[in-house]
Amino acid sequence: MQLRRKIYMIAGYNTISMGSGRKEFNPRKARPGLEEYMTEAGQAVLKQIGGAKIVDECVVGNFIAAKYNNQGNLASFFPMIDEGLKYKPAIRTEGACASGSLALAAGIKSVLAETADVVLVIGTEVQNSMKAVYGADVLAAAGWAKERKDGHAHFFPGKFSDRAGKYYEKFGYDYTRQGMATWYKNAIENARLCPTAQEFHNTTEDLISVGMTKPNGRSFVDNLNVFDCSKVSDGASAIAIVSEEGLKKCGLTPKDAVEVIGIGQATNDLTKAPADHTKLDATAEAVKKALKMAKITKDDLATIELHDCFSIAGIMALEAIGFAEHGKGAQFVTEGHTARNGKIPVNTTGGLVGWGHPTGATGVHQAVTIWEQLTGRAGDAQINIPKNKPYALTINMGGDDKTLVSIVYKKN
Repeated sequence: MQLRRKIYMIAGYNTISMGSGRKEFNPRKARPGLEEYMTEAGQAVLKQIGGAKIVDECVVGNFIAAKYNNQGNLASFFPMIDEGLKYKPAIRTEGACASGSLALAAGIKSVLAETADVVLVIGTEVQNSMKAVYGADVLAAAGWAKERKDGHAHFFPGKFSDRAGKYYEKFGYDYTRQGMATWYKNAIENARLCPTAQEFHNTTEDLISVGMTKPNGRSFVDNLNVFDCSKVSDGASAIAIVSEEGLKKCGLTPKDAVEVIGIGQATNDLTKAPADHTKLDATAEAVKKALKMAKITKDDLATIELHDCFSIAGIMALEAIGFAEHGKGAQFVTEGHTARNGKIPVNTTGGLVGWGHPTGATGVHQAVTIWEQLTGRAGDAQINIPKNKPYALTINMGGDDKTLVSIVYKKN
């Protein structure tokens, strides 16, 4: 299947990913809520595209504000952002941590269906509304609820701790930990180049030593340390999805945009454990679909934004894409191939570990980062995009490899 119209993304914007690590963060002081984050991100995009009057539809991606913030019906916040959005069609998408990319998929499909030429997409989450130990119960809803009672107190770190443990058994503990520590190092170094990143202020010198911290099941989970994990984050990201006609309505040109040339979605059974804990099968399927639609291979990609909710997930995703053979992902990372000057720069603003993980915003944040990189707007985080590799890929995961969206982008 091929896209029947040209689809573009333009005018991306990220708020700060707020949480521990940011100098501004103080759990005892009032902080922005969903309304403030959606307004900041939405107004920033509207300013770039010429205002609300040309927006045809709106989509918001959010995982679980009903529990974190006692707030549902987020689609009705759009008129709050700008009165010009009053009466515009709006929906909310939810697929755990893939909620943001499902919002992008919904916008893409509206443009393909010719019900819209300009779609405003926002992803948002505010998670610092409760202590992390209570938040673990909320985040567990991304998995099968019937497993919660018997699961680890830190439910999702426990899930990926199980994956890491199986990887250690199969391929070696020290070998794997070195790859995971290098992943952490790359994430923090990239985040230091992005002012909106949660780890922007991180000044730790010996990042490898920190990343190699031995996991302690008595204080956390058996096979991951806290540096292997993405943080609790608040924030929003926004972007506009437009047709060729929509691009003209915005007064912008293809050079201001990235073209979407492939999209792949895949879901897996939420009630079943992974067939192989050392593989991300649904990730591999979504990427395969996206690359096939785009008519390119992984070797044509200049950069990737992938879902490193945990460092082991990043390593396994590289194997799922095909950049490393099964079991060789840790080596691929340790050898520097995913660094910003490596064979395939990954997560150039820090990814989930470094930039942050406001769950419903993550998929949109990935798209914004790719838009910035392919249009030369990434500032200090900018990497070289070779002329013979004008393509980029995003992978956004919901749950334990259960809901996946992968998108291929092309520089114009």
